[in-house]
Amino acid sequence: MNTNKLFMVLAFATITLTGCRKDDYIIPEEEEILPPQTVTSVDGFYLLNEGNMNMNKASLDYYDYATGSYRRNVYGEANPGATLGLGDVGNDIGIYGNKLYAVINNSNKVEVMDALTSKRLKVIDVKNARYITFAKGKAYVSAYDGEAQLGDNSPNGFVAEIDTTSLDIKRTVMVGRQPEEMAVVADKLYVANSGGYSPPNYERTVSVIDLNSFTKTKDIDVAINLNRLKADDYGDLYVSSRGDYSQIPSKLFVIDTKTDSVKKSFDLATSNFTIVRDTAYIIGSEFSYETFDWDINYSLIDVKNETLLEDNFLPQSVIDAIKTPYGIAVDPVSLNIYVTDAGDYVSPGTLYCIDKNGDIKFQVTTGDIPAHMAFKETTTTQQ
Repeated sequence: MNTNKLFMVLAFATITLTGCRKDDYIIPEEEEILPPQTVTSVDGFYLLNEGNMNMNKASLDYYDYATGSYRRNVYGEANPGATLGLGDVGNDIGIYGNKLYAVINNSNKVEVMDALTSKRLKVIDVKNARYITFAKGKAYVSAYDGEAQLGDNSPNGFVAEIDTTSLDIKRTVMVGRQPEEMAVVADKLYVANSGGYSPPNYERTVSVIDLNSFTKTKDIDVAINLNRLKADDYGDLYVSSRGDYSQIPSKLFVIDTKTDSVKKSFDLATSNFTIVRDTAYIIGSEFSYETFDWDINYSLIDVKNETLLEDNFLPQSVIDAIKTPYGIAVDPVSLNIYVTDAGDYVSPGTLYCIDKNGDIKFQVTTGDIPAHMAFKETTTTQQ
């Protein structure tokens, strides 16, 4: 769950506490047939719906390219014995080898599933787990190591290293408070620290971890309240700052991993983004205290030349239709763009598919707060 969304969720606290689903209720699977896609090295993707905090409504959807089948709530169907369902607040998802990993934040766990069947393989306990990334047979999970509550007394977070064969936690290393997204470049793991639950005493660093010794070697000073972090193919990292939601605006920074220093910034609100090939696709959603409305942007950056492009990546009809832009993913082969709308945060959301020419291919109803996507390759290894 995004930190700025926490304040909106708290507004729904009464609804949340009185409207929780019963522990023995499994959300039934539903299927909808959409236009099929050309199968390349990618044959579909999973979409993790966050679900509302304390409502135990995280859910998993799957879109099959060959058949056009969009199946909602595939986890419950594949795991009828999991009476609590997927859990409380799906925060990240990834596929590595033949395994699917779902980070379930408020349930303090990582669900590991078979990437073909969605059947549970193991539950790994990680307190207040946040994001996941992979490298060299290992999964790396960032975690707050504390309850999600406002205040200055939160402990530093950590990163757990998980062996993707045994599915055991092998090592942990401490980083900053409330660590968020991560990326691996060469033998270094970079972690964005937010301190997002202790305003105005935010963190402002990216921690650097040596993967061989699994020790923190340094902290790179960037900006307050860091969140999203992605690596490009040129040795650079792009990391977003959420600002303080008032006087200090959200921005996007570029870190050179050869020197581990900030080399450029963009005055661009960045709530979510992805990098595919030479392009960063950016969703900006920031509240303006001047207009008392949300400033939204859908921007593109040429990461090879580090330049902001003039075009956006969505047709105007989709821009007009989206109420709350939230998740973004781009198929690495077809370059089809998938953008989600979280709506009012308490009702089913919407997934839009737009091709590389800007034409709408389809839209479909998802679970509550559709957020994170993982593309499934046609071949898998035995990791």
